[in-house]
Amino acid sequence: MSEGPARAPDRVYCAYVFDLDGTVYLGDELLPGAKRLIEGLRAGGRAVRFVSNNATQDPEQYADKLSGLGLETSVEEVVSSIVVTTRWLLDNAPDAVVFAIGEEPLQRALGEAGIRMSSDPAEIDVVIASYDRSFHYRKLQIAFDAIWFHRRARLIATNPDRFCPLPDGRGEPDCAAITAAIEACTGARAEQVLGKPSSAVLDAALDGLGLDAEDCMMVGDRLSTDIRMGLDAGMATALVLTGDTKLDDLEQSDPHDRPHFVVQRIDELVPEGLWAELDPERSGAA
Repeated sequence: MSEGPARAPDRVYCAYVFDLDGTVYLGDELLPGAKRLIEGLRAGGRAVRFVSNNATQDPEQYADKLSGLGLETSVEEVVSSIVVTTRWLLDNAPDAVVFAIGEEPLQRALGEAGIRMSSDPAEIDVVIASYDRSFHYRKLQIAFDAIWFHRRARLIATNPDRFCPLPDGRGEPDCAAITAAIEACTGARAEQVLGKPSSAVLDAALDGLGLDAEDCMMVGDRLSTDIRMGLDAGMATALVLTGDTKLDDLEQSDPHDRPHFVVQRIDELVPEGLWAELDPERSGAA
């Protein structure tokens, strides 16, 4: 692993998995080099996938946002914690009755998947904790009754994030805050915390590509989620310094948690001498 100066890869990979906020865009603007890199990778026949832990938006919304920013994207290229949570339920608890503490996109995805939902604690089998800006005491009471009083419900969480960063530098409490509230009153522990760094995210993102981990790269701005997930999977990992993690954070981190590559801007992931390998017409584009 790279412990010295920041350096770029010396090869082009077959597939790239990108975090979104802080990596590809910040707020409502693409970050410098994002359009050049991703369009270049696609032109060179490389697979591109986007992943996010934010359960307040579904893949359709992310695809629309990226397309609206000038980066045409299909729904099939996006995996969110909503996708991973829905898949986990269908695979592991297909007949479960679910109470989801989360926003409309999560509720809609569960309904479209045919998952039965209820707010009656006496029939709830799984409580889902998620990012929910309408969280209130009644929801906590339902979760408490289902898990502690009726002693029947399991607890899972869509993602481990403590907060969601905002463009102005502030943040909003994320899923971990909801999970902690439920755990504190019930004494239960979430048996599954989905979203990055769970391997389930990469399983969904790379499904059908038929590629080995060493031929893929994970790109993100957070050591504890993006980079950790890629390292655990045996993928090449690249940290971009446009989001959550700064150079000082990296230098103070555990050497075993550090990425293979560190770049100031995302298009540095393809060194200038390798752009022609992707698309000769783009090799000099800005």
